Amino acid sequence: MDPAATAAASAGLLEPGAKELAARHLGRTAHNMSSSSLRKKSDLALLRKVPCAPLRRLLDNLQEVLLGTKLVLLFPAVILALAARIFHFGQEWVFVLSLIGLVPLAERLSFLTEQVAFYTGPTVGGLLNATFGNVTEIIIAIFALYKGKVVVVKCSLLGSILSNLLLVLGTSLFLGGLANLGTEQPYDRMQADVSTGLLILGVLCHSLPLMLRYAESSGEHAVVSWDAGLELSRACSVVMLLAYVAYLFFQLKTHRQHFEPQEVEDDGDDSVSQDEAALGFPSAMIWLGVMTLMTAVLSEFVVSTIEAASKSWELSVSFISIILIPIVGNAAEHAGAVIFAFKNKLDITLGVSLGSATQISMFVVPLSVLVGWIMGVPMDLDFNLLGTGSLFLAIFVTTFTLQDGSSHYLKGLLLLFCYVVIAICFFVSRQRGNGGNDGVNPGVASNTWRI
Repeated sequence: MDPAATAAASAGLLEPGAKELAARHLGRTAHNMSSSSLRKKSDLALLRKVPCAPLRRLLDNLQEVLLGTKLVLLFPAVILALAARIFHFGQEWVFVLSLIGLVPLAERLSFLTEQVAFYTGPTVGGLLNATFGNVTEIIIAIFALYKGKVVVVKCSLLGSILSNLLLVLGTSLFLGGLANLGTEQPYDRMQADVSTGLLILGVLCHSLPLMLRYAESSGEHAVVSWDAGLELSRACSVVMLLAYVAYLFFQLKTHRQHFEPQEVEDDGDDSVSQDEAALGFPSAMIWLGVMTLMTAVLSEFVVSTIEAASKSWELSVSFISIILIPIVGNAAEHAGAVIFAFKNKLDITLGVSLGSATQISMFVVPLSVLVGWIMGVPMDLDFNLLGTGSLFLAIFVTTFTLQDGSSHYLKGLLLLFCYVVIAICFFVSRQRGNGGNDGVNPGVASNTWRI
């Protein structure tokens, strides 16, 4: 039992019902394990002296939620972003501060989702983690779709997949290989094979609307309607979501043993690996709502100021969306993956990088297409030649790299080099079109997008 949680129970800091859940097994995901590496143990000595039980519980909640992370120093960016927006500072400052503020919020959302999962059981908890694992990307996509910024949606989601497959996994394998030069770094191929298989299905669904558009423009094929690519994308999105549901059933039910994270020994630092709830269910739900609301506010700031930042820095919106937003927005999750690679726990690292890429590709992207359909925004799966080609090559290289069930630092270095050349490609490219949407008119099918 975790010492901090034991102290909390003895001091009466957990809400009624939390003590009974202390021994309840919770199937934690690699995403949870990654985030837990950035948490701090709470010192409850002073709180035990507070005579009023409700006040003691409130202070404990504040300490667990706001101070129980090693990213606590980034929380002021949230307040500064709000102040910059209210007092009309430069929009590029609002963009930067909002992006930084999303880092601790994303980690806290993972923590609070795990707290709620303690009370719902491993299956429902796994579904919660599957939903909230990339909630930042989902919220940014919804706000961007609402504003008709289809390019921002496509680029940010494409960038998240590329960064997870090449940057996060590459950095983890490279640094983990250097830290364990004399030790073999094995991993479970089942997890890698399932994730890469889903990613291949995803890139197939991205390729079909692109190929249909080129076949139509070359005169090789005729289509039944002018928006056939959009209709094909929506049909493919339904198939992708069904495949993702099957993947969740496979992961949470029939083959759970292959996806359960490895046990991590205590290495003497102040990180937390909790086996019981630190918050009561009502408190966890309230804080989850608060953090989700704050994430939504900062996400709206990011979406509304990205063009101003693009003009100020003389960088294309595509480069900022594909490279900068995923790197900064997922920094906490990425750091956790690297930490576990150092500890030779590659199953957790793969669960974070491949799991996140799979979730975005097979859940967030098709969900965005269907949400755009509901909103009347022509969001499709046609990421154009450069985007789709980069995605295909990234998945191909990752699949080839993970085929033998073991790793070394050179594999990670090659993945990093792949990410660098793709980043350079998007840096030197520019999109055609005018206006804040980079040439995408909300009333026109998104196949007008060019990189």
